[in-house]
Amino acid sequence: MLSYEEIWHYAAGIAGNLFALGLFLSPIPTFSRITRNRSTEQFSGLPYIFALLNCLICTWYGLPFVSQNNILVTTVNGTGAIFQLFYISLYISYSQKEARVIMVAYLLLVVGLFTTVLLVTYEFMEQPLRKLFVGSLSVLSLIIMFASPLSIIKLVIETRSVEFMPFYLSLSTFLMSVSFFAYGFLGQDPFVYVPNGIGSVLGMIQLGLYFSYRNISRRRRVAQPLLSSTA
Repeated sequence: MLSYEEIWHYAAGIAGNLFALGLFLSPIPTFSRITRNRSTEQFSGLPYIFALLNCLICTWYGLPFVSQNNILVTTVNGTGAIFQLFYISLYISYSQKEARVIMVAYLLLVVGLFTTVLLVTYEFMEQPLRKLFVGSLSVLSLIIMFASPLSIIKLVIETRSVEFMPFYLSLSTFLMSVSFFAYGFLGQDPFVYVPNGIGSVLGMIQLGLYFSYRNISRRRRVAQPLLSSTA
């Protein structure tokens, strides 16, 4: 029979998976706009590159021969990797030539890095070194993923507009981070709760900026409607 701590542990992980689904679906309005205008405009593709790398490494970390009792980490990140590949493909399809080349290079770099990590840790490392190494990489990749919207935060502050910082993306990131912080804390796994604690703080900052500047963005849209890109 599961203890109350184990029940809350799995409940937090399940909640994290559900909130992550919202995170993975949140770019749909962004990519609907990109598809409609046939242009990536000022939207950045880097968050999806960082998210893919993070999902791949964390999927590997959650498997039983790397870490124990973290299968919910694998399920959420395996699903996330599929979504990120789909979004990256769309971004590449509608970006300008120079941006397309850069995105393809980043994608190949991510695949190469993950393949190297997988082979090295599986063939040449035993426990507990394997968990320590992959766990450290997962922490680094999570922090990079959570920090990747910092360029968008800078754009929001400079333009006083939240047009390029989708609300549901920020909200889902915050809720997922809080859930997996609890999951990692209850499971006594610092490789899970430390980066998600950082993600929770960054998520709060993004939400704070959104509510600070959303009314300014609305007034600008009323005064000057958005023109469709002809690029």
